[in-house]
Amino acid sequence: MTSEIRSVSLPGGERIPALGQGTWEMGEQRARRAAEIDALRCGVELGMTLIDTAEMYGDGATESLLGEALAGLRDKVFLVSKVYPYNASRRGVIAACERSLKRLKTDRLDLYLLHWRGSVPLAETVDGFEALRRAGKIRHWGVSNFDTGDMEELVAIPGGDACVTNQILYNVARRGPEFDLLPWLAGRGIPAMAYSPVDHARLPKRSPLDDIADARGISVFQVALAWVLGQPNVCAIPKAARVEHVRDNHRASHLVLEAGELAALDAYFKPPRGKRALEML
Repeated sequence: MTSEIRSVSLPGGERIPALGQGTWEMGEQRARRAAEIDALRCGVELGMTLIDTAEMYGDGATESLLGEALAGLRDKVFLVSKVYPYNASRRGVIAACERSLKRLKTDRLDLYLLHWRGSVPLAETVDGFEALRRAGKIRHWGVSNFDTGDMEELVAIPGGDACVTNQILYNVARRGPEFDLLPWLAGRGIPAMAYSPVDHARLPKRSPLDDIADARGISVFQVALAWVLGQPNVCAIPKAARVEHVRDNHRASHLVLEAGELAALDAYFKPPRGKRALEML
């Protein structure tokens, strides 16, 4: 029996899992393809039905992998993809979305994101997103790697307040967004989507994460993921290319860190005391 995963609300009330699946670097090596497909399908069955990808990943190879992996499962999934900034003109975003849909073997995306801000005026991108939404090609749209000033500019554009999420680099070792971006999003009911929630496996060699992991008999990465999942108005999309890793992530979604453990993490990974530029990978 699947243990239920906590959910997060999008503006408008639709709920998505707080724990999903990322796909960066998947679909790029044929020898790993079967294991990656098994992992993705296992995650869906465990309730990790939020799946994130991008046209950038493997130059479309990752979307093609997902198209294969989600055969027979598409209607269970909240599917997210992202458009390159240089494809984000009104016409360009529509054409890019059509290419992604073809690779993903689906007729719609649940969420389409601008991968990061480029030189195309945001108003053009919003126009393209809204055209796709009216056509039923996407259900929602949002952004990725936008700092607070970018978000303020976005919502000031006609139609820009339809943005439903901001996907950002956020984890226990990179807490800059807590100073102003996360409060800004929360105040408008916009959840953050945390990518690299275990810092792409580059956490410190020894920290309170290790002490907690040792005491609980779990991995450092499970502790770090549980920390992200414990933050309000945040969902996480870790990548897991093996079934065993997927199951570990799922178990982390039910781990509740105690007050003393959280205090130890705060003492080591200090919350920001001032504005920091938004980091991205």
